[in-house]
Amino acid sequence: MQKTVHIIGAGISGLSAAVRLANANYKVHVHEATQQAGGRCRSYFDAATNLTIDNGNHLLLSGNRHALAYARSIGTEAGLVGPKLAQFPFVDLSTGQRWLLDLGDTKLPLWVLDESRRVPDTGLIDYLGLMPLIWSGKDRLVKDAIRCDGTLYRRLVQPLLLAALNVDPPEGSAGLAGAVVRETLLAGGQACRPLIARDGLSAVLVEPAIKLLQDKGASVRFSHELREFATSKGRVTELNFGDDSIAIAPGDAVVVAVPPRSAASLLPGLKTPTKFRAIVNAHFRFDPPRDAPPILGVVGGLVEWLFAFPQRLSVTISNGDRLVDMPREELAQAIWRDVCKAGSVAGELPPWQIVRERRATFEATPEQNALRPGAATGLKNLFLAGDWTDTGLPATIEGSVRSGDRAADHVLAMSQV
Repeated sequence: MQKTVHIIGAGISGLSAAVRLANANYKVHVHEATQQAGGRCRSYFDAATNLTIDNGNHLLLSGNRHALAYARSIGTEAGLVGPKLAQFPFVDLSTGQRWLLDLGDTKLPLWVLDESRRVPDTGLIDYLGLMPLIWSGKDRLVKDAIRCDGTLYRRLVQPLLLAALNVDPPEGSAGLAGAVVRETLLAGGQACRPLIARDGLSAVLVEPAIKLLQDKGASVRFSHELREFATSKGRVTELNFGDDSIAIAPGDAVVVAVPPRSAASLLPGLKTPTKFRAIVNAHFRFDPPRDAPPILGVVGGLVEWLFAFPQRLSVTISNGDRLVDMPREELAQAIWRDVCKAGSVAGELPPWQIVRERRATFEATPEQNALRPGAATGLKNLFLAGDWTDTGLPATIEGSVRSGDRAADHVLAMSQV
């Protein structure tokens, strides 16, 4: 008899769990409280720029095994595009200096031995200074593990960890930072090739998953918010959606893949992160120069990463709480000035859009990391997914997919008992 699983939430973590279980011949029902799938990883048409834009510039790397396997499973791996080599151009707006970080195409970080491929004005000993970070414990701060100053820190470590942790790196979790370094810089260029959903996050990571699920007979319901569970003898027995309720048969399972605040309201007593940080994205309708790199690292300015898309230049600024209340046009002008310097472009402010995600990620500090729950709960047939759960990574797409895969694995393990 075919078993049933209910997935609460159609973000990336929920969709990855749903796809994995649908492929394992489960009857899948997805319930999403809002009117669209994708959560914080989706695209939409923006009238201000007259373009389809993403609500965040999410960068994947070739070493993101779970995310790439998810894309492969829904037939869209080819939609993640990037340069053939793990090369990252950078510019320092304070000095005007430009350089290319070339991580090569090996499985080892051999690039640190080649002065022409390293960050300018850095030596091998600087990179060896990062070693204490690699195996740091969860309760340690980055600033207690490595020196948070110097050329290498300013030009590479700080931008990398700021983007990954979404907090000022010295106050971040050294354990999470170490996981990032192990899976990127330490893993060589083969794991670090940047990949971007050039046609939009929804087109590559969301809509094809919905179609696959529906083709396999799954149901996907929008504006269907779970209000509460009924439980008996240590398991969920009913889902209450307000206007309707669904009985959960013995052997069936529930995966809750919603934001932490919603999960805590559904599961009183659940420990979750309680502090969050903002990310600011800016989009400008502007044709990038033909030689513009797909991604440019920027130091010494307001902008941190500059992405070049067809007809659009986009910017990401992490740890953006200081910018969430700044007047929108003033912020757009300030960002555009940096874009002109970094991207070697000129002109008046073009059509623009600012997207400020106030609760973009949990605060990746040791204190908040310690509040992340695992996939299993006190209810035998209820499991958690989300980038805020204990994935071992900061809040990233790779972490989201891993959490969905892990929750799905728990569901599959139920059938083995």
